Amino acid sequence: MTSKVLDAFLSPQLATLREQGLYNEIDALEGPNGASIQIHGRELINLSSNNYLGFANDARLKEKAIEATKTFGVGAGAVRTINGTMSIHDELEKKIAAFKHTEAAIAFQSGFNCNMGAISAVMTKKDAIISDELNHASIIDGCRLSGAKIIRARHQDMEHLRELAKAATESGEYEKVMYICDGVFSMDGDVAKLPEIVEIAEEFGLITYVDDAHGSGVMGAGAGTVKHFGLSDKIDFQIGTLSKAIGVVGGYVAGSQKLIDWLKVRARPFLFSTSLTPSSAAACIEAFDIMENSPETIERLWENGRYLKHGLKELGFDIGHSETPITPCLIGDENLTQQFSRRLLEEGVYAKAIVFPTVPRGTGRVRNMPTAAHTREMLDEVLAVYAKVGKELGVI
Repeated sequence: MTSKVLDAFLSPQLATLREQGLYNEIDALEGPNGASIQIHGRELINLSSNNYLGFANDARLKEKAIEATKTFGVGAGAVRTINGTMSIHDELEKKIAAFKHTEAAIAFQSGFNCNMGAISAVMTKKDAIISDELNHASIIDGCRLSGAKIIRARHQDMEHLRELAKAATESGEYEKVMYICDGVFSMDGDVAKLPEIVEIAEEFGLITYVDDAHGSGVMGAGAGTVKHFGLSDKIDFQIGTLSKAIGVVGGYVAGSQKLIDWLKVRARPFLFSTSLTPSSAAACIEAFDIMENSPETIERLWENGRYLKHGLKELGFDIGHSETPITPCLIGDENLTQQFSRRLLEEGVYAKAIVFPTVPRGTGRVRNMPTAAHTREMLDEVLAVYAKVGKELGVI
């Protein structure tokens, strides 16, 4: 039972969301999250997960997770700074740093925690953060938590960034100025213009922060967007998740040894939350080993992404300007977007509608996430369903 006051708030708000096509129904999977999934007893082709390389149900990762559980137990038992740091955590952080070509790395319980902890550990109310307007919600919340002045930069507009950087640094109002952006923007699939960003950052003395959640394991032979551009020594903060291409759970910050030393004594999620389970850490290590030794897994992801993009574009769908396997089908109207997603589901394709507040109003889309685990036959079936539903609803 909710109180009358709370109910008076919740009931009309929920009703409004449903009327506007903004209420998201949550489906429970009845098995692993793979290229196909089972919901309510139905087998569906899955295009909604971030499991880019198919590692979430990989037998090799499961075996390592089981071994680590037998050795270390099911949980770490404490926060990292007391006695929740196990040798498996140290091994994971060394593996991440080597893979990202940085001096050191620190693992968090989630990518969201990385941004909440890392930004607020370095930036204060005496500072300013220039933030791309389409940055992930966790970046926005991390910036707010820091207390720094937040300056919104137009998406991927380098001239605007230059203007803002010049104004902020020459104002004399701030001790430090940071520029922060996604490496790959998850809703559109476009890639940050890191070479130009670094040039501007060096000109005006900006701290650089790249959240590469959707680039790690995908760009730069898996090492990420920063490595893709050869800028590993130019970006101060490299953020990544262990829950997307890596297929497990958690996040990390990679950077200089001094930065990681500071985060280990000042990042609040690290200080006040129990560390990653040993099984998660072990499975992540195995995922990094596979990426290093089997680059063909990443290439399969890109081949599938290119194939799906080409097919949807040929059918007449607006897929925006994606430069990565992320493939949005832009529809616009929220209710039509939700209807489109429901029809796809009825035809056997699980591709969720993405609407406000995840994306701006009027830009609803169905976002497709092909993975290395999808077969060509699966993608052909997806394209046939898209053709049928697109024509039926007047989208194409």
